[in-house]
Amino acid sequence: MPGRTSRRRAVRRRAAALAVAVTAALAVTPAAVSAQSSFPSSSGGCAASDVGTCVESPIEVAGTARDAVWYLPDGPASALMLLEHGFSRSCANVGGTARAIAAQGLMVVCLDEDMTAGNPSLARDFADALAERSVVPPNGLPLPGRYVVGGHSAGGHFAALVGAGLVERGYPDLAGAVLFDPVAAEGFSAAVRSVSAGGARPVLSIAASPSVVNLFDNSFGALAALGADFVGVQLLGGSCHVDVEGEDTDLIGILGAACAPAPANTARLREFGGVWARDLATGTRTATHYCTGTIEPPECGASVGALLGGVRPAAALIPVR
Repeated sequence: MPGRTSRRRAVRRRAAALAVAVTAALAVTPAAVSAQSSFPSSSGGCAASDVGTCVESPIEVAGTARDAVWYLPDGPASALMLLEHGFSRSCANVGGTARAIAAQGLMVVCLDEDMTAGNPSLARDFADALAERSVVPPNGLPLPGRYVVGGHSAGGHFAALVGAGLVERGYPDLAGAVLFDPVAAEGFSAAVRSVSAGGARPVLSIAASPSVVNLFDNSFGALAALGADFVGVQLLGGSCHVDVEGEDTDLIGILGAACAPAPANTARLREFGGVWARDLATGTRTATHYCTGTIEPPECGASVGALLGGVRPAAALIPVR
């Protein structure tokens, strides 16, 4: 399809331009450069997997076919989760994390589209399509009624805007949000407040150490303002903005973040993201992966406690206490 091909070429041109700019601006360490050889570039939307099914199938949004990659679980889906890629990235770069979430029983979708500043206009249109239930999954599968919104970096901002759009349209079965090192732009605070609805719906985040590329964790103020006892975990100990990409990152991602994903961080991120997504989808709460109460120190489940106790990777709570 000419439209889809031109959009893919536009994404590649933006990515190439970013690589040139970052190369000129950053003094990348030898460790980061050598680390990229372990993470070959993902050129296609779907990669081979022994878990679930990956399908490239476009979605019509406001009369335009939008490139989309779907990850279908083995069995009935408990919910549909949006897992959006970051700025100048693609769905291929979050494939491993999408598969980990699909393995928890969710149907996962990613739009291969421009995520500059969270792409507010597309977020509004996609929220409309979801609320109207005009989104058609591949392989003849039914669209789940329950939704979870999520995304990485600028894609996290996009996810929050989509969630807020669903709330505005009165969609009754939005379960909450799972964000991966989100980078906030204009409207992020209002969007996560809308999704949270005063704590009625969880907004959860797993973040990396502060850096230039995540604007020094600029999403933390909005997350702290939600007033929830627990909104997530910040990985420390060598964490990287592209941990969510793991083996699906590439040289552009590593240059942009000035670091490479560590397998331990990627594994922890996918573990927590998958458990949180499953809990939102099914209305359950896996106590090991949360903290509760307002006392200091908070009462945390075993998995959070292991991170806070310094088991690699070390971690802090969000909001940082």
